[in-house]
Amino acid sequence: MTTVRQLLEGKGRQVFSVGPQAPVLEAIRLMAEHHIGALLVMKGEALAGIVSERDYARKVILRGRSSSDTPVRDIMSSPVLTVSPDTSVQQCMQLVTDQRVRHLPVVEGGRVIGMVSIGDLVKAVIAEQQQQIEQLESYIHS
Repeated sequence: MTTVRQLLEGKGRQVFSVGPQAPVLEAIRLMAEHHIGALLVMKGEALAGIVSERDYARKVILRGRSSSDTPVRDIMSSPVLTVSPDTSVQQCMQLVTDQRVRHLPVVEGGRVIGMVSIGDLVKAVIAEQQQQIEQLESYIHS
């Protein structure tokens, strides 16, 4: 069973973040620049929240707020649902399904060491299933 640690080894541990006082417009620019759907909101080394395109759409656009005048702290989701590197992909899939979130920061020893998205999890599940299919086909043909 694949773990988050294995996922991070394959995809990397790069994490993009923004401070809570930053304007929402800066967060949206960062997400667009890096082709990602969410940013961690960090207060120094501490995880303060997470801000996503969904937060932007629901808490800025639909409420007629200004992207340049609204600080990220006003729209971020907090507290943040996190996982450890030893969490299985299956457990993560259950969490994102049950909690209706798309991104899970990975925390070890109180520090953020990465983030996995629902896309990362789906790719891992498909790869595991493909491997199982190949093993079964090999067994059947031998």
